[in-house]
Amino acid sequence: MLRLLHIENIAVIEQADILFENGFNVLTGETGAGKSIVIDAISAILGERAYRDMIRTGRNKASVRAIFDQIPNLPWFAENGIPYEEELTVRREVYLDGKNDCRVNGVPVTVGALKKLGSRLINIHGQHDSAALFDEASHLSFLDSFACDEALLEQYGACYQTVQSLRREIEHLSMDEGEKLRRMESLKFQIDEIIRAALTAGEDETLEARRKLLQNAEKLSDGLHDAALGLNGDDETEGAAALLAEAERALAKLSRYDDSLAQLHATVSDLMYQVQDAAEQVSDKIYSLSYSADELERIEERLDTIHRLRRKYGATCEDILAYCEKAQRELEEIEFADDRMEQLKRQLKTAEQAAWEAANTLRAARKTAAEALTGRILKELSDLDMKKVQFSCVFSETELTPLGADAVAFYMSANLGEALKPLSKVASGGELARIMLALKNVLAERDKVPTLIFDEVDTGVSGRAAQRVAEKLRAVSKNKQVLCVTHLPQIAALADTHFLIEKNECDGRTFTAVTPLDFEGRKRELARIIGGSSITETTLQSAAEMLAATT
Repeated sequence: MLRLLHIENIAVIEQADILFENGFNVLTGETGAGKSIVIDAISAILGERAYRDMIRTGRNKASVRAIFDQIPNLPWFAENGIPYEEELTVRREVYLDGKNDCRVNGVPVTVGALKKLGSRLINIHGQHDSAALFDEASHLSFLDSFACDEALLEQYGACYQTVQSLRREIEHLSMDEGEKLRRMESLKFQIDEIIRAALTAGEDETLEARRKLLQNAEKLSDGLHDAALGLNGDDETEGAAALLAEAERALAKLSRYDDSLAQLHATVSDLMYQVQDAAEQVSDKIYSLSYSADELERIEERLDTIHRLRRKYGATCEDILAYCEKAQRELEEIEFADDRMEQLKRQLKTAEQAAWEAANTLRAARKTAAEALTGRILKELSDLDMKKVQFSCVFSETELTPLGADAVAFYMSANLGEALKPLSKVASGGELARIMLALKNVLAERDKVPTLIFDEVDTGVSGRAAQRVAEKLRAVSKNKQVLCVTHLPQIAALADTHFLIEKNECDGRTFTAVTPLDFEGRKRELARIIGGSSITETTLQSAAEMLAATT
């Protein structure tokens, strides 16, 4: 559960520490005081997108730190190489240059990894969730979240991928006769051109090295003769080899009389043999150096051929040969396309049959789950003072899609005797909020996430319905930690812990403070919510009565 939220330099919040408790936590305050900023801060440590604009003016970074306790040993820890601890610290810093620093128990993690962890810690339900009920495309995902039959979804998904793969291959082979002939002629020309060139792997590199040598052969010859002269000498001059031989003989004689010269003799002797060996290598190189203008011309012509093929088929001889193999395979595919097409069509028919069987099995499971979901939602709605409402999951068959062959739409009738119609046609704002709350509560029963956040989900709800929403949120908080941002006194009055978010000004700057309220503070805040800025003895009395009724 979320225990501590530490916020620094996010919008109007310079610094705040919020200590959340088990049960039902409520946050209230004037519109614009900064309630949404607290939710944004929590979203940041859950791995959601964080923007530079959230950084407080004049600061170079924003920081959020959260401490969770009673955390189970999730597979996420082993997957990310982070030692498991029951108390978990998550920190995220956002910088003006757009960089993010995310850490879990001090260990750096990516935003993506943090988001996966965050989805196992907290679920945030906001006003946009209610709007999702108007989008019938999202209803199937709600149902599948309740059904939770991953095995059937995976089984169908594998069948669907097989179908799509076969369809793509058939489409690839499907071309008219004219296009087929043109492609075959093009491939035959390319294959013939490469085969006639008779390339070998690495040939281009070998030829370029030989060309470089031939282009500089005269310089190489002159330089090698100079080296040979220096090592071997000529009729007029002694070379290094002869001079070192004389020095070696002299030191050999002297070392008989002075033992200390033995090491020097050995050194000169080694040098003599090394120079003699080098002289032999230079001589061999001179004798092996052969070149002609004809050879250079032949190499240039061969390299011109290779370069022409490079421009068409690849950067190296290996790439060109690989292209030839690929072209040969494609040519064979086209030549035998009719046979292959018939084979693929037979495979596709079998694969589609398997996919439809998997889709029908999935549909049956979904319809069973839909009945259970409908019953649970109707019970929840009854608790939320919508006893006359009718609710149903309406199925229609579609073509094969990545999620099956079903379209699901939620239908309802809010009044007795009225026909069931799509939610978007009949649900008011307050009804929609309660339907979403009912749905979220039902889904939360299947969800092991320990903390739920409701961000102004009470919009459009008032009177007795508001009281029912409040009671439902408090009931949920018996099994999960609940954080709720609200403007309703009925909800605030039922809180176990109540925080006031308040905006003030000091030295020309705006600051937001988050304060836990005692009984008197709660009474005054409830009076403000009931009566607005004008707090009277009557509103204070009403607030006190509301608080007393909850104890």
